[in-house]
Order: sequence, then structure tokens, then C-alpha cells
Amino acid sequence: MSRTLNKVMLIGNVGKEPELKETPGGVPVTSFRMATSESWKDKDGYLKEHTDWHTVVAWRGLAKVIDKLVTKGTRIYIEGRLQTRNYEDSDGNRRQVVEILADNMLILDDRKNGKSRDDDEEDYDYDFNSDFSSKSKEIDDDFDSRFND
Repeated sequence: MSRTLNKVMLIGNVGKEPELKETPGGVPVTSFRMATSESWKDKDGYLKEHTDWHTVVAWRGLAKVIDKLVTKGTRIYIEGRLQTRNYEDSDGNRRQVVEILADNMLILDDRKNGKSRDDDEEDYDYDFNSDFSSKSKEIDDDFDSRFND
């Protein structure tokens, strides 16, 4: 028996306001872009930096919490898994995207309110391994329609 693992952990800044929508079946879903950066010195000693942008998707209770608490610029920890999604663009071309399907979220710094996690007494560490999880036992038939208006 072979074992596999699909686990993603990111710490970064939200680059755009999260967008909460509902599927035609009434399931809440939110998505947002998140930046992670790394820096290093090149052979000449100059500081270089590279930023990667990730699309994060959260469902159900986690989607609602993100919509309520997370804004552009918020520094967060996201834990989840990679998900590949295929779709057809407006020109009829087949496209593929890789997204992070979030299971857990931790707010590390809220730039909007000028607070870091240590400054705030309220605990934003949520465990979504309950009924409010973005995971679900049933398969959502509305999965690919989540971002359609």
C-alpha cells in the first residue's frame, strides 16, 4: 500500500479582499489571493526577492469567518491542500489552475486595525475539523459553479 500526502502550509499576506459567494445550492465559498515571499543575496551581495501568488479557496464556515475577519493586507497562516481544477475560458480554451483548498486559518497580523496576534486578546485560531469545516462528507454538486454569478 502506498501512502500519499497533500498538505500545504503558507504564511503570507492577503493581496485582495476575500470574495464571499454562494453556490446555486447555497453553500458559502470564498476565494482570495495570498502572497508569499522569499529573499536572498546573489553572488554579488545584492538582495533579491521573489513573490509567489496563491489562490486560496475556503468553503462553508471557514469561508464565512474569512469574509468577516480577513481583509487585504492581513498576514495569515493557511493550512490545506492543493487542488487542481480544469475549466473552459470564454474563448473555449481548456485551462487548468492549482488552488489551495483551505482547512484551517490563523490570523497573525491585522494591518487594517494595526494589531498583531500578540496585541489582541481575542483568539483568531479556529479549528474547522467540525461541522463548520471546509471539508465535507458529501460531495458538493455545485463545485465547479462556485464562482459563477
